[in-house]
Amino acid sequence: MTKAQTLIVAAMISLAAPATAQDAPDIELWRLDCGTIELSDAGPFSDTRLYDGERRTLTDSCYVIRNGARYLLWDAGFPAALKGNSDTQGVFTISLAQTIPEQLARIGLKPSDITYVAVSHYHGDHIGQAQDFPAAELLIGRGDADAVVSGSLDGIRAQFAPWFAEGATGKVNRIAGDLDVFGDASVTMINTPGHTPGHHSLVVRLPRSGTIMLTGDLYHFEEQIENRGVPQFNTDRADTLASFERFNQMADNLDATIVIQHDPRHLIRLPEFPESAK
Repeated sequence: MTKAQTLIVAAMISLAAPATAQDAPDIELWRLDCGTIELSDAGPFSDTRLYDGERRTLTDSCYVIRNGARYLLWDAGFPAALKGNSDTQGVFTISLAQTIPEQLARIGLKPSDITYVAVSHYHGDHIGQAQDFPAAELLIGRGDADAVVSGSLDGIRAQFAPWFAEGATGKVNRIAGDLDVFGDASVTMINTPGHTPGHHSLVVRLPRSGTIMLTGDLYHFEEQIENRGVPQFNTDRADTLASFERFNQMADNLDATIVIQHDPRHLIRLPEFPESAK
């Protein structure tokens, strides 16, 4: 074996070797309450009429992940202006009890402490408070970023003002595939398009709690995993089904705990705030 071949083999072994306790990242995850959704009819959540006439209550969850001294906010809930109020739009009645900065203060954080704001996709219940973190780097799927700046989603673009407004200086990472957020495989945004063109889900590897997979809006409630319910408002049905398959296989292979961000039955899968999963 040549010297060059020896170096290549050594590098491959290094990449494949599991991290030791000393190498393992110092990481923890908190779930935040970012709103509530009352559905008078869940029919729009299936294009094959699986849920017609069903009433459901959904939660709107956001997450904070600490990796050493860096912090990631995953999804940004409803706008802070909704706090203490409710708004009905068709079958949706939405409300917000507390803002993200208010909850961050309970664990000793300020908006300026957030290094990254990562959004699973561009819908309003996932981006509402993003602009309250203007110093953070925005992580967003490329397909979603392209849609936001296309000129057809001006209301949504306004909610990304620190990054997409005319003359904005905020740093943006438009993610085409997967992204190892912190560079140590502890947190990975995985490409799961279909709900929107650039939709992503999140894989979080915790030292004690194991692997957690946050769905974004790949799923909205448990039954969609079982019966492959595709919402009527998804942008691509075939991509959605392919993303179901990828996500589910990955969850099986990683022995992961799936947390559906909108399903209140999944709240017990993570500690109650302000406790964190480690």
